[in-house]
Amino acid sequence: MRRLAFCAVLCYTVNMKRVDKKTALAELESLYKGAKPALHYRTPYELLIAVILSAQCTDERVNKVTAALFEKYSTPEAMLSLSQAELEKYIFSCGFYRMKAAHILSASRDIIERFGGEVPRTVEELTSLAGVGKKTANVVYSVAFGGDAIAVDTHVFRVSNRLGLAPGNTPQKVEAGLNKAIPKKDWSSAHHWLIWHGRKVCRAQKPDCEHCSLSHVCDYYKKTK
Repeated sequence: MRRLAFCAVLCYTVNMKRVDKKTALAELESLYKGAKPALHYRTPYELLIAVILSAQCTDERVNKVTAALFEKYSTPEAMLSLSQAELEKYIFSCGFYRMKAAHILSASRDIIERFGGEVPRTVEELTSLAGVGKKTANVVYSVAFGGDAIAVDTHVFRVSNRLGLAPGNTPQKVEAGLNKAIPKKDWSSAHHWLIWHGRKVCRAQKPDCEHCSLSHVCDYYKKTK
């Protein structure tokens, strides 16, 4: 009898959690439907370079840097006309400029020599480029080429954990959880919903829980408030 009661409570809890996730996703969609990347780009190559530069840097800063950089160096061939020292001067304010410059030049060289001058269109090929991890590859794959993928950046990681949408202590675990919680057709869109919610409401230092329309389905709010 006790076992049956325990099973009933467990099933109820699981079903409630599924309802909470469904409700959270519906609310996120209503708030941020049609949201687009904040990075400025015109081609897959420009998007790739902008995402590499965005590591540990704000999109606003990256956009200022790429506005000048892409005016003359918007293709792999043009980028390789720069020395590393010259590229570092352009991207200095983005932080980690030496490493990023080396990655950009190496990736540009690979794009020309291995992929005929075109940015590769699969996650596997993208991650073979220098400085391109799974997050960057997922962004380019989904945004530039319309693929189904969720890139887990700091905003996505934070919001997914706080909501309880996809708890995990690594980006890989959060990505796997989001892939299960969200219909595949919505992966790319949900990526932007979570990012914008993290920027506008669920900020790292001071989340605006009192004005968040997701607080009623949020694990973080329930635990802290």
